[in-house]
Amino acid sequence: MESDQRAAAPTRRAGSGQPRRADAERNTAAILAAAAGCFARDPQASMTEIASAAGVGRVTLYAHFPSREALLGELMDRALREVAAAVAAQHLDRSPADRALRTLLRSSWHLLDRNLRMLHAARRALPSETVEERHTDVLAAVEQLITRGQDEGAFRTDLPAHWLVTSVYTLILAAGDQVESGRFSSAEALSALEATVDSALRPA
Repeated sequence: MESDQRAAAPTRRAGSGQPRRADAERNTAAILAAAAGCFARDPQASMTEIASAAGVGRVTLYAHFPSREALLGELMDRALREVAAAVAAQHLDRSPADRALRTLLRSSWHLLDRNLRMLHAARRALPSETVEERHTDVLAAVEQLITRGQDEGAFRTDLPAHWLVTSVYTLILAAGDQVESGRFSSAEALSALEATVDSALRPA
């Protein structure tokens, strides 16, 4: 009977790697959470500080993220995926383009503002073309709205849509810079952003 019980007991295959994968996932989650907190307090936070906050060694940290740039890139990707999901949840195609763009700006701003210091650290650490590539999904949503707004007569048509998208993107970055420098509160920056975008896109 005892031998039957032993035979029936589940066993883990040797070399299956399951505990190792679970440990790796826990370490990754701990590192990302710690890094987000560290960069929120100090955009210049070092990998040593992040490893300490995550409760892992530097070797483990670098095994998951071989550089500070790689870690910041992953944090930026996570933040922008969150923005893209929030934008998709707004069902912007159901509203006139000008109203939908204001909704996009507000929903995006509140999420970006929460990650402002981390995103600024990422912008300083990563090449500008890499940063813009990571914004592809969000910028595509903006371009779709601007093109639709031009068709609806809500936005100017004397300038191409791609230039207007670039203008909106630049204004969002500028609003973040103003908050980071202390010149604007988050609410003041959003108000200024909305007013300037409205003026820039209004038909001539």
